[in-house]
Amino acid sequence: MNTPILYNPESITEVKDWGVIPTMIEGESRTSGVLLHKGPKGESETGIWICTPGYWNCHVTRDEFCHFLLGRATYTHESGEVIEIRPNTIAFFPKDWKGTCRVHEEVRKSYMIR
Repeated sequence: MNTPILYNPESITEVKDWGVIPTMIEGESRTSGVLLHKGPKGESETGIWICTPGYWNCHVTRDEFCHFLLGRATYTHESGEVIEIRPNTIAFFPKDWKGTCRVHEEVRKSYMIR
């Protein structure tokens, strides 16, 4: 079995275009990344996600662990809780987390969805 490995994720340049965030409020955030692994039936996924600046409605549909490597963003939960993201921030977004995301500077994160 081959173990998926990605060295120096903060500097990778070979990424796949994943398109524009569909729930934009302002701007046009484009996403791209590298998929390291997708489990059977898509129940789990891990990789690198890159997103350009913009502001959108965010609904997390499955538990997601994130380690933000680069950039700055602000996530605001519908309850009003504000999460400031900067390089080397780790966050866990539980299933059904709802709010907004504003990317101030292009962000790059490693993620695991289950």
